[in-house]
Amino acid sequence: MLSSTRSTIKSFSRIGLSPITTSIRTKVSLPELKWDFGDLEPYISGQINELHYTKHHATYVAGYNTAVEQHAEAKHAGDVKKTIELQQNIKFHGGGYLNHCLFWDNLAPPKNGGGELPSDSSALTKAVTEQYGSFDDLIKLTNAKLAGIQGSGWAFIVKNTENGAIEVVQTYNQDTVTGPLKPLVAIDAWEHAYYLQYQNVKVDYFKAIWNVINWAEASKRFDA
Repeated sequence: MLSSTRSTIKSFSRIGLSPITTSIRTKVSLPELKWDFGDLEPYISGQINELHYTKHHATYVAGYNTAVEQHAEAKHAGDVKKTIELQQNIKFHGGGYLNHCLFWDNLAPPKNGGGELPSDSSALTKAVTEQYGSFDDLIKLTNAKLAGIQGSGWAFIVKNTENGAIEVVQTYNQDTVTGPLKPLVAIDAWEHAYYLQYQNVKVDYFKAIWNVINWAEASKRFDA
């Protein structure tokens, strides 16, 4: 895997009199992938994964780091208008960063268990069976939510930590799930996630991706 994919937290400090320059800032970076770009084929092509990771996700990383830096400077300068404008950039790029981190972790090659459902004894399986009857029914609901997204967005299978229920929610653009909703599975419905391979037949992508969903990761998130 490319050295740039190593998971690192880069922090730095600047010395000076300004409260901004004396603070230590932590920047986000691309997470390390647990598989190679071509390992999800034929369901998701290696070319898509490489572009998705090295171009799109990297753009969100850079955009978030830049927006946070500029926001701190605008706030220190007392530029209220600029501060408000930059909050949208932080939300958009930060959401893109977080959503993609979830996305990569809940994918796995079939040789590593991708597409394999959790055991019947797992808490996730029991919850899914109780609420939806089967994983097939949960997947059908999720695919319907994905197909219903107009434009760009995401579908998440989440655990509602207030009542323990499993829910399926849509978000648009790079909005994240918040509050009591804990993401178990995140599926990217932006065109860049599928168009090179599936073109305008996005429903085929939605069907195919379940062959590489890392249910072990989803089960771990459910239990945590």
